[in-house]
Amino acid sequence: GYIIIAEYNRSTHAFLVSSVERILNMNWNRIMPPPKGAGHSNYMTAVTEIDDELIEILDVEKILDEIAPNNNTINSEAIKSLKVPEGTRVLVADDSKVALKQVRRALTEIGVEVIEAHDGKEALDALHEMCVNGHRIQETLNLVISDVEMPEMDGYTLCANIRHDPNLRDLYVILHTSLSGVFNQNMVSKAGANDFIPKFNPDELAAAVEKGLEIIQSGKSGADCVMKNTVK
Repeated sequence: GYIIIAEYNRSTHAFLVSSVERILNMNWNRIMPPPKGAGHSNYMTAVTEIDDELIEILDVEKILDEIAPNNNTINSEAIKSLKVPEGTRVLVADDSKVALKQVRRALTEIGVEVIEAHDGKEALDALHEMCVNGHRIQETLNLVISDVEMPEMDGYTLCANIRHDPNLRDLYVILHTSLSGVFNQNMVSKAGANDFIPKFNPDELAAAVEKGLEIIQSGKSGADCVMKNTVK
């Protein structure tokens, strides 16, 4: 067998596999949601097509949650000190059901209403729907939290679309990803995100939401405070 070493969710993991056929680097626009009949108990989060063959993509977050589950609750002292206005609504986009559940549980603890989307395209469609009849997006939604690695439309593309849409550009966007490193920080800045958090620390997530809400309440918009690229 072979061991594949991967850095994921702030830690290093080894996956024992029987063989490695090849390693591919693919654009996320070639990744598709799993077939609707796939069910909810399997370990597939997406599919792609290679040489006319459908290839399954594993939900690594689900696997890790079963092997070494994270603490999904916010520190009780942190909850007491957090200042989250009543009626706060957040759109969360993530293709992993486990990740969505983790984020929803953490945000619900601090009184945030969560609207879910399972990929960037679904999230963007939901945002456009909120703007129908001339409604300002800020009247319906406070901020967006998006995974980066998603089928149909990744988080970078979702964020860039938000920034280029006059009706959405003022939204505060937090990118929430299982990957880290310089490459991602560069992409975060280019996409126009306001914050970037590696998965998954509920206390850090809650603090990032509080920070975003404070910035919005101060009169700034998401377009005013895009995260700068600190990499020389």
